[in-house]
Amino acid sequence: MRLRCAVLDDFQQVATEIADWSPVADAVDVVSFRTHFTDEDALASALADVDIVVTLRERVAFPASLIARLPRLKLIVASGMRNSVIDYAAAEAHGVTVCGTASSSTPPVELTWALLLGLARGLVQESNALREGGPWQQTVGADLHGRRLGLLGLGKIGGRVARVGLAFGMRVSAWSQNLTRERADEVGVELAPPRRNCSRTPTSSPSTWRSATAPAACSARPSWPC
Repeated sequence: MRLRCAVLDDFQQVATEIADWSPVADAVDVVSFRTHFTDEDALASALADVDIVVTLRERVAFPASLIARLPRLKLIVASGMRNSVIDYAAAEAHGVTVCGTASSSTPPVELTWALLLGLARGLVQESNALREGGPWQQTVGADLHGRRLGLLGLGKIGGRVARVGLAFGMRVSAWSQNLTRERADEVGVELAPPRRNCSRTPTSSPSTWRSATAPAACSARPSWPC
């Protein structure tokens, strides 16, 4: 009997094109779902006849209650090697193998800087105004050079974001509960105390920006707090 594989959250409908499915083509039928399932009942119904699920990062949770409702499920493949929304114990108990794939830190690094530059220069607002007949040049852009970039975390992604900030001439500081001075020195950034990097109170300095996820940009207006 042929196996059935479901690819979840294929919003762009490219899953069957950008990946090479030929090694399993003789044994597996691949179906992709473009729409995100918002509740467990709908997801369980859609996956009732599925043997393999491919899920992107942590968009879709697989708690014990869901895994128990999928008797045919034998394999969950998640992009990335960490996933906090899959109940591994429940998967093991039901004979479901869970595995991950290698992932690249390039996309989040580039997207972080796309967001920062877009906010600094008002790109979305100005682009929309240009396309919609104005008013044009209604914002005043902000330079990155000389401003402070704060990062929570200085791992693979945070380190690469930090190096781009340094290339722009920014003053980069970073903090996490596990960050050491040796790592900060290795990347060439300041090791910031928690209050300095994460305070939500207004700052008197207009040159402090913060990237407050790990390290997705969360604020890029000079008057915003850091």
